This record gives sequence, structure tokens and C-alpha cells, in this order.
Amino acid sequence: MQESTLNAIDVSVEFAGLKALAGVSLTLTRGEIVGLIGPNGSGKTTLINAITGQVRLAAGRVTLGDEIISGLAPRQVALKGISRSFQIVRLFNNMTVVENIEAAALARGDSLRAARTKAEALLTEFGLAARADELGAALSYGDKRRVEVARALAANPSFLLLDEPAAGMNEAETDTLLHTLAALPKARGLGLMIIDHDMGLIMRLCQRLHVLASGRTIAAGTAEEVRRDPAVIEAYLGHEAAHA
Repeated sequence: MQESTLNAIDVSVEFAGLKALAGVSLTLTRGEIVGLIGPNGSGKTTLINAITGQVRLAAGRVTLGDEIISGLAPRQVALKGISRSFQIVRLFNNMTVVENIEAAALARGDSLRAARTKAEALLTEFGLAARADELGAALSYGDKRRVEVARALAANPSFLLLDEPAAGMNEAETDTLLHTLAALPKARGLGLMIIDHDMGLIMRLCQRLHVLASGRTIAAGTAEEVRRDPAVIEAYLGHEAAHA
């Protein structure tokens, strides 16, 4: 049975004695989209790294349902059904687009035939079928981002954590990505958490927002609640964005 909730509970992370996260708690449920926002250096990527086993926790725990998964290696976390993308694109540049996506399916234990079928379907879904045989290194930045999200989905995750997937995209590309991401929770039964500085994307896409500043939670709630929160306006959005 696939677990329905992913929880960060009082998570703290330290680097050289400095707290990058201090007692952050967040829940992501399958079927919903949560936006993780905040100023640069607020701890957003560190929280995803903590959830996925990329960094060690100084305190707190991460659970999948009732199971504690903090302390597991990143590969073990991924095999539990938690996929992520990275702030800096990490494609295999010397592999083709279809091979990049197949690699994720093969890592989950799919046969080569099943991996190819899955990759071809994802290429169509993300508008990348015409680039299937191009090398990762030859793609535009926006296409690289799309391949990375498609690759993350090839692992059939229950939870997908995306770190700035719209970075480097133009307005039309971002709009296409928004519609693709919006359909994922219902179509695939997954929980989606997204970091992005494109507040138009975040406000249209996410049912809930969680706001970090200086490694701490300063607000959580609906997009409208967060947009009007004085602490968020002061730390991140600014008064013009809050009243846009």
C-alpha cells in the first residue's frame, strides 16, 4: 500500500554550526500541490535535500506515513516513491533525451521494453517527442527542465518534489508547464511540492503555500492567506506583489 502523507517534523539542519533549518514542519498529502517559497537562502532547497536524504538532520525526523525515513540514503528514499528535481539541472548530457528518461525507469526495476514505453509516453506528455534522439547537452535550458521533470515521473513516484522547474523558461513555456503540473496529482495520484520564484506560477498552481525565511517557517496557508500575511510581505513578497 502506498503511503498517503509525507511529513517533515521539527526538522533542523546545520552546516558548520550554522542552522540552515530550525524546527520546520511540513506535510504533503497525495493529490495536492504545495508551494514552498521564500527569499534566497531561506532553506527551501535544504528542506528538499533533508526530505530526500541528501543532507543529515541535526534534529527532527521525516516520515512516510508511519515509517521514519530520515537517515536513509537518497536511493533508498527514492525507492520509497519520492522523486525530486534539482535547482541545477542534472541531465546525463552524453545520453539522448529518451535514454535519460529510460534510466530512471530502469533504476526502479522496469524492463528495458517497459522503460522505453514509459519514456515515449512521457516524451509525448511533455512535448518532447521530436527531441527524443537528441543529446541532453544539445537541449535548450527550458527543454532540459522538462526532461528532468519527465525523468522524475518515470520512477512512478507517490511524491514529486520540484526545485525551480520553471527557471529559464519563457512565459509560454512556463504556462505549458503549469498546465502539465496541475494535472499530475489527479492523473497520477501523487503529491507535488514545488519551489519557484515565479509567483504567478505558484499562485495559480498551488492549493497551499509554505513560506520559509532564515531557515524558519513564517507562514503557511492558502495562496490568498499567505499573500496577505504581514510577515511574508515584509520578508519576501513586498507590498506591490501582495496587492497585485
